[in-house]
Amino acid sequence: MEKREKPILVTQPTMPDLGEFVEKLEDIWENKWLTNNGKYHQEFEDKLAKHLGVKYVSLFSNGTLALITALQTLRISGEVITTPYTFVATTHALHWNGITPVFCDIDPVYGNLDIDKIESLITPKTTAIVPVHVYGNPVEVEKLERIADTYGLKIIYDAAHAFGVEINGQSVLNYGDLSILSFHATKTFNTIEGGAIICHDEGTKKRIDFLKNFGFADETTVVAPGINAKMNELQSAYGLLQLNTIDKQIQQRKDIAYKYKEKFKGVEGISCLKDIEGVKHNYAYFPIYVNSDYTLSRDELYEKLKDHNVYGRRYFYPLISDFPTYKGLPSANRNNLQNAVKIADKVICLPIYPNLSEEEISYIVKLITNE
Repeated sequence: MEKREKPILVTQPTMPDLGEFVEKLEDIWENKWLTNNGKYHQEFEDKLAKHLGVKYVSLFSNGTLALITALQTLRISGEVITTPYTFVATTHALHWNGITPVFCDIDPVYGNLDIDKIESLITPKTTAIVPVHVYGNPVEVEKLERIADTYGLKIIYDAAHAFGVEINGQSVLNYGDLSILSFHATKTFNTIEGGAIICHDEGTKKRIDFLKNFGFADETTVVAPGINAKMNELQSAYGLLQLNTIDKQIQQRKDIAYKYKEKFKGVEGISCLKDIEGVKHNYAYFPIYVNSDYTLSRDELYEKLKDHNVYGRRYFYPLISDFPTYKGLPSANRNNLQNAVKIADKVICLPIYPNLSEEEISYIVKLITNE
């Protein structure tokens, strides 16, 4: 098959209308208020909360700082149960807070925490659980929250992939003590860089907002050793415009995901994830699993795609528990993470974004189906 000249990347950011953005930039230039809770920041927080169906949103300059601050907000310490199958920022946020990550194995289908294996990892040092809604597919939230209630643990959901995801009509962000969003350029909803913490009461929002602004409660009062993690006015204005088209973007992603699924039906050795009943998905990623009965190994297929200018990603490989920083932890033993090891060794996330063309989809599919 002939190699394409133009690469197809795993994702491509959807951006707002440039003319509309320039109008807001001109207003920002006129007012000269660039950061520190300006009018676009306030408007974006309000409209984003309404769009997502949540009570309180605190905007951040990126998702990693949001997670670091969320852990500080709830004064998490000791040990935290989390997943080895995610982007490394999840565990780095624990590390930066002096918290020991305890890796739990994942379910063999969707790659989320295996709820049935959590209780065996709880010790007197455990203070919280940090699950990830992997690829935007929700964790079994009700089962998880029963465990947390039983043992008096906090839950901070890493919902970086889960913008707009709902369970039976309820935002997935309304579960747990806090949820974290990422608005990085690679995400379903982007503000170039950015993120947010979702919380459920005014007091917690105040603490979050103090912490993200050096701990200042007012001009002369510092109530905590905070950090500088504020979203600026340019990002906030950009985000406001993104809200105008995000529902259409998610529908376009869904259409592409279903085209892939239809074309991979009956392809021996390639499996795709099914939608979860009762869940409104956002189709943030399109992972396929390359099984042993496929004609190539996962890595051979990954290299074949690259050789033809198609850049999928092995999300998430290697496991975080295999990185030098964490592999010495007792919970990093691969014998106890067998599902995570298997999925990490067979996953490829294929390109998916609203502007992916029919021709590009067909090209990718033909490379995989050997047509």
